[in-house]
Amino acid sequence: MKIVCLDAATLGDYDLSVFQTLGSLEVYAMTTKEEVIQRLKNADVAMVNKIVIDKNVIDACENLKLILETATGVNNIDVEYAKEKNIIVKNASGYSTMSVVQHTFAFIFAFLNQMIYYDQWSKEGKWCNSPIFTDYSRSLHTLGGKKHGIIGLGTIGKEVAKISKLFGAEIYYYSTSGKNENADFKRLELEQLLKTCDIISIHAPLNENTKDLLTFKELKLLKDNVILVNVGRGGIINEQDLAKIMDEKNIRVGLDVLEQEPMMKNHPLLYLKNKENLIITPHVAWASKEALSALMDIVYNNLKEWIENGK
Repeated sequence: MKIVCLDAATLGDYDLSVFQTLGSLEVYAMTTKEEVIQRLKNADVAMVNKIVIDKNVIDACENLKLILETATGVNNIDVEYAKEKNIIVKNASGYSTMSVVQHTFAFIFAFLNQMIYYDQWSKEGKWCNSPIFTDYSRSLHTLGGKKHGIIGLGTIGKEVAKISKLFGAEIYYYSTSGKNENADFKRLELEQLLKTCDIISIHAPLNENTKDLLTFKELKLLKDNVILVNVGRGGIINEQDLAKIMDEKNIRVGLDVLEQEPMMKNHPLLYLKNKENLIITPHVAWASKEALSALMDIVYNNLKEWIENGK
């Protein structure tokens, strides 16, 4: 059995050699659109993360029997057509929940504790010149007593809510589908949540309900000094509008996802007047060593189950 991994670079330094116990393994760091068919032509199993597997690829790769998605989302795969061709598609889920939760609070505490400002302040030698042991040029705040609004109360959103509540925050949520009901927390409509909350974190998927959910109109409703975090999907916040509002209001923003990834050159967020109010990380919230290991354990077991049971 031939197993071909087309974009191993997206899996960091994970050692894929364990898959050699299940078949003949061929690994490519990255694969261009033009190279996909040639590399999968004789493959029984394709292992992909972001590589597009469409009808053309499926039709050209007659040996293909299984597609292993090394992520949760399968929007890069024509799943329905694969099913028509008796090709099984298996994804992975639940591997990065706590990794993303931790990243959410890394953003929140970085702003509440003025980490960016005080790191630079100390490295510039200002602490050396301080007459006292502490500094009061910036106010630090605790999470306790803050109103934390969560957009998308799924698995990750619920974990964030529970932990934030332990710190003493009041938890509110907005259901992007309109169907989510949770008696443990208070549900608000979007406009009310944006006006009310001191901290807002996004944990929703990108779909017809969430695309451009926050445009200039909605962002204008945010309170001064609000902390806005997006670890869901790029495209939920309109980034042009976000750059505009951040130059008009004191809004602090943590982004791990953007609409276009990698980040496009000359992105409007690169030219903010107050860069201290923005932290951007390159879609790494999910990618802790532990989460990556858990992910590949799932992928390995997905392959093993298919070999043993045909499903």
